[in-house]
Amino acid sequence: MVPRFNTAVELLEFAFKNYPQNRAYTCAGHTLTFDEIEKLSAEFAYYLQNVLKLEPGDRIAMQLPNVLQYPVALYGAIRAGLVVVNTNPLYTAPEIEHQLNDSGAKALVVLSNIAANAASIIKNTKVEHVIVTNFADLHPAPKRWIINAVVKHVKKMVPKFHFESQHAFRAAVGHGKTSFTKHAKTSDDLLVLQYTGGTTGVAKGAMLTHGNLTSNVWQMIEHMPNAYVPGKETFLACLPLYHIYAFNLHALSAFCYGEHNILIPNPRDLQSLVDAIKNEDLTVMIGINTLFNALCRFEPFLALNFDRLKITSSGGMALTMDAAHTWEKITGCKVVEGYGLTEASPVVSGNPSDAIQLGTIGVPLPETQVKIVDDMGNELPQGETGELCVKGPQVMPGYWNKPEETKKVLSDGWLRTGDMALIQADGYLKIVDRKKDLIIVSGFNVYPNEVEDVITQHPAVIEAAAVGMADAESGERVKVFAVVSDTNVTERELVDFCKKSLTGYKVPKKIVFREALPKTNVGKILRRELRDE
Repeated sequence: MVPRFNTAVELLEFAFKNYPQNRAYTCAGHTLTFDEIEKLSAEFAYYLQNVLKLEPGDRIAMQLPNVLQYPVALYGAIRAGLVVVNTNPLYTAPEIEHQLNDSGAKALVVLSNIAANAASIIKNTKVEHVIVTNFADLHPAPKRWIINAVVKHVKKMVPKFHFESQHAFRAAVGHGKTSFTKHAKTSDDLLVLQYTGGTTGVAKGAMLTHGNLTSNVWQMIEHMPNAYVPGKETFLACLPLYHIYAFNLHALSAFCYGEHNILIPNPRDLQSLVDAIKNEDLTVMIGINTLFNALCRFEPFLALNFDRLKITSSGGMALTMDAAHTWEKITGCKVVEGYGLTEASPVVSGNPSDAIQLGTIGVPLPETQVKIVDDMGNELPQGETGELCVKGPQVMPGYWNKPEETKKVLSDGWLRTGDMALIQADGYLKIVDRKKDLIIVSGFNVYPNEVEDVITQHPAVIEAAAVGMADAESGERVKVFAVVSDTNVTERELVDFCKKSLTGYKVPKKIVFREALPKTNVGKILRRELRDE
């Protein structure tokens, strides 16, 4: 029986001790065992402490996709007592500069492919050391040499860059020195600065403690124990580990149970994704609506064997009925939808795997309280729509160096999520929409998720986003941006299709056809960018 951990350090040591020979991570055809991860992360911890002279509590930024170096660097930093600052590899130079300065990071670990942006602004920050890694640095020779040479010289995927204080990742591991100094941590100590997506303004660093994250590990496992048979599961890690959803599910929860994680560096490369899992007995899949849609339309994916797939978990954005039904038809596995946010480490609720209600986000996790409030903060009765508030051990203590922003969302331990929701009579939660995405037509509320769920049921619509557009008579009208598989489908046809299921004021007044929709790095559709047009 896996215990409940107080710190991530306890969690890691438990996993290293109990599953040494298990496969831990596989990426691009190479696998590291728990024993190998333990040794490499210990060497990395030694290097951070004794070569770079970093001290407990110092912040280390990690700008890496899903490659083997990520867990090694992550666990090494945790064991060295540092605070991890997850940094999106797709960030622009100004976004990187803001995050490094805001967090006060002293060190940065970065993949050479995307290092040029950081190099252009590093002098404007307090970063003292940059550890650079190449894509296949943890693959054995000569495969390592071949892959790295192809990436750099054939595919030309490594732009020129220069850091004054640059260290090679290969020098930070493999040196054989593992005697790092262990620091006693408490559940209240800061573990991660997880920056919000920044889609609504300047990104803020959510302070997530050891207790926040390990509590959420325990909560998730208690909620869905059949997803974590110790040492027996194979998780597909499509979503980036630097995102809090995948970070906790893969790098902490699955890891402490001795599970095998298959890392996908670029989930948009569907063929590489299929190649990575075609010979694996996949049991748990973590994804979001747009990824399910894409895979279900990719012919090679349809030919895979899904006999052992028992859990498909969806989060990060609303799951449409069409995507859920199509996924189940193809894989034979129902989609379990849940809900979370960065500020809650992240999971708040989820559908039990044996009692799934499509269209809901399930029930609150153990030790999690929820309530629905109006604009004045008054609690609303069951069945009424208002803002969802959450309280539990997974809720952050606040935003890094932003007391005023913290006050806006935290009060007496309750976190205001900004999401509109309701509690059904059976206790299941239903997200209606983001508060800021609400469309108001002649005083009536229209929730984009509802419109999108209807229009994507049309066989020609691959994905869609509903936003509000200004209207002189009604204040706003519904406008939909749609990606379709059949160029012969017309705007009138789709409007008529919506009329069959939506009240008049909810029916789109304009539909714009697009080849693609703007998305975040994890695949969430950016309604804000579409509204701004």
